Amino acid sequence: MTTSHPIKPGLFTRPVWLVIAACTLLAALLPIFNLVFAEGHALHVSAYTVALVGKFMCYALAALALDLVWGYTGILSLGHGVFFALGAYAHGMYLMRAIGGEGQYHSSLPDFMVFLDWKTYPWYWAFTEHFWYCMALVVLVPGVLAFVFGYFAFRSRIKGVYFSIITQAMTYAFMLLFFRNDTGFGGNNGFTDFKTILGYSVTAPATKAVLFLLTLAMLLTALVGARAIVTSKLGRVLQGVRDSEARLMFLGYNPLWFKLFVWTLSAVLCGIAGALYVPQVGIINPSEMSPANSIEMVVWVAVGGRGTLLGPILGAFTVNGLKSWFTAALPELWLFALGLLFIGVTLFMQQGMLGVLGKLKRKKAAAVAEEAA
Repeated sequence: MTTSHPIKPGLFTRPVWLVIAACTLLAALLPIFNLVFAEGHALHVSAYTVALVGKFMCYALAALALDLVWGYTGILSLGHGVFFALGAYAHGMYLMRAIGGEGQYHSSLPDFMVFLDWKTYPWYWAFTEHFWYCMALVVLVPGVLAFVFGYFAFRSRIKGVYFSIITQAMTYAFMLLFFRNDTGFGGNNGFTDFKTILGYSVTAPATKAVLFLLTLAMLLTALVGARAIVTSKLGRVLQGVRDSEARLMFLGYNPLWFKLFVWTLSAVLCGIAGALYVPQVGIINPSEMSPANSIEMVVWVAVGGRGTLLGPILGAFTVNGLKSWFTAALPELWLFALGLLFIGVTLFMQQGMLGVLGKLKRKKAAAVAEEAA
C-alpha cells in the first residue's frame, strides 16, 4: 500500500524546513514593509501586494485541506468550494452586523435587507453580532455539513467518480440557494462594504497587516498539523484507505470513521480559510460556491503535487499568480490556459511540480554517484 512521491508523505528534510522558514519570514515581512516604509521607498510593499498574497494564502490553506482528503485518503471532492464559502459567510454575518448604522440607509439592518423591505433579522442571524459566536459558526457550519453528508455517503460506500459527482451537486445546490434573495444572505450580491472588525477599520493598513499575519500563522499551523497527522498511525491508515480499502477492512479497520474524520477536518480547514479570506478581499457572494471554483481547487493540488502537503500550497500560489497575470494582460485566454495547464499536468506531470523537482534531484544525485564511481 505504497505510492511514490517526490517527498516522503509529510516527511520534510532539513533543507525543506529551512525553505519553509525562509518563505514564512519573507511573507511576514511584506505587511511590515508596507507599514514601515513610505510609498516610493525602495523597500515599500504596496497594499495591493499584501492583499493579493493574503488571498493566495487563504487559497493555499484550502488546497492543503483538499490534499488531506484527495492526496492522502484518495477521496476526490469537487465540492470543497461550499465549505470555503460557508466559512466566509459565517464571518461575513458578523462583519455585516458590525456596519451598524453606517450603511447607505443608516439602518441597523444590512442595506440588502432594507432594500428588500425586511423589518427584522431572520432567526438564524441571532447572536451574529458577537464575534465569538460567528467564529464558532465558521467551524461548526462546514464541519456539521461535512459530517452529515460524509456519514451517509461513506456509510453507503459511495466512492470514486460517484462521490465526486454528488459533492459537485451539493455545492451547486447551495450556490442556487444562496443566489435567492429570500434566504437572507444578500442574493447574488452577497456581503460587502464591510466597515469594522472588533472595532477596528477593515481597510486600515494595520488591520490588513494583522489579518495577513493571522492567515500566515494559520497556514503554517495547518501545515505542521497535517504533517503530524500523515506521519502518525492515523496517517498510515488514511493512506491504506487510499491504496487498498478492501485490504484495510480485511485487517479489521472500519474505514468509515477514518474517512469521516479527515473529511470533516478538511471541511473545517476550508471554512477557516474562507473566514480569513472575506475581510481581506472585502466581499463574499454565491459565485464562490460555483462548481468551477471547486474544480480550480483540484487543479491547484494537481499542479503542485498531491499527497505532498507542500505541493498544493505551491500549486495554489502558482495557478492564482498566473490567473492574476492572465486576467490583467489577456483576460479572454485565461480559461484556455487553465485547461491546457491541467491537461499538461495530467499527461506529463502526474506528480505535479514537486514531482518534477524530485526527478531532477534524483537525476542529479545519480549523475554525481556515477561520476564518483
